[in-house]
Amino acid sequence: MVNRKELSPESSPRAAFGARVRRLREGRGWSQEELAANVEYSSQHISAVETGRKPPTLPFSRKLDLVFGTGDTADSFEREWREMRHGSLLEGFPEYVGYEGRATEIRLYEIGIIPGLLQTPDYASVLADSAVKRGAITPEQAAERVSFLAERQETLERHRPPMVFVVMDESCIRRPIGGHEIMGAQLERLVEFAARPTTVLHIAPFNIGERRTFDLPVNLLTLPDRSVVAYAESQAQGHLDREPASVLPMLTAYHQLEAEALSQAASVAMINEVRKGTP
Repeated sequence: MVNRKELSPESSPRAAFGARVRRLREGRGWSQEELAANVEYSSQHISAVETGRKPPTLPFSRKLDLVFGTGDTADSFEREWREMRHGSLLEGFPEYVGYEGRATEIRLYEIGIIPGLLQTPDYASVLADSAVKRGAITPEQAAERVSFLAERQETLERHRPPMVFVVMDESCIRRPIGGHEIMGAQLERLVEFAARPTTVLHIAPFNIGERRTFDLPVNLLTLPDRSVVAYAESQAQGHLDREPASVLPMLTAYHQLEAEALSQAASVAMINEVRKGTP
């Protein structure tokens, strides 16, 4: 008899996912090889997911929903996968990302770090690893954050990409992250970003002083129906806002900040000056 690894669904979301796959598979009387043929993955892959040795992916979860008939239900594997992936994210952020993927315009303001959509993989990894060292997240969650960010960045590469407007506090480009090579590559990415036809980049310099309209990072999305969604974060909580009475004043404040910020040409010049000063 083949050795059978007993599962403990309570030990982790990944284990619970794998245990459910095994339960449904065995409920249909299928072997791992038979399920593998139905989802077009290897039996080794099925075994690794069932025993929690390999995390499920979105395509794999969707295949499971097709063969088990669980798609578009409250118990779909895709929904379970999304809950797993978003477990280390702030409240409101997963919903925001859903809107971000179909926005026609994205407006970002950031303080201290480069906005996620503009981060290089190395820069993002340094930030995630730092959170691991502080005990804020697990190494697994760090890897998922970096992978999830890469998926979000694909938003900018779709057939009809959104217009992306970015205002960064000067601290974003002055604060060294990960050493000179990683920071230098990140600054180069910003210059490349500014050169795209569907992007606008501004630096809000320190000397605008009290005329800076935001004290916290802000994300504003214009959706296809021209409605605007706002998302803002504190250290421990994210908040998604769709009420025009509170969102539209934030949009006005964003335009006021753009007026105080450097032009794109002057912003790129400042970034290049900082790059030259990178050892």
